[in-house]
Amino acid sequence: QVQLVESGGGLVQAGGSLRLSCAASGSIFRINVMGWYRQAPGKQRELVATITDGGSTNYADSVKGRFTISRDNAKNTRYLQMNSLKPEDTAVYYCYCNARQAVWNSATSDTWGQGTQVTVSS
Repeated sequence: QVQLVESGGGLVQAGGSLRLSCAASGSIFRINVMGWYRQAPGKQRELVATITDGGSTNYADSVKGRFTISRDNAKNTRYLQMNSLKPEDTAVYYCYCNARQAVWNSATSDTWGQGTQVTVSS
């Protein structure tokens, strides 16, 4: 199994910054894609940013130019640097990981973190 531990959420004023971390552990042969989704009250969960095994990144249009996702492969950890935060960024942020767990089995599995609250005040 894969476990995800998230950290870095909190309360920040508009224009401020936060850095989210997500560490994957357990049975992991290769992480295919990892990143964050977010969900605000009354809204659907939406993609924020992801990074693939090859280093390709994908960002929601609403965060492009403000958020940066990076990785430390040795630690199976991903980071989301969030700058110029806006009140509309307020949401619960969920780390996501799609991983192949064994060399002998090509099947992959999806894992979600526990979520961390990000609140941006005006």
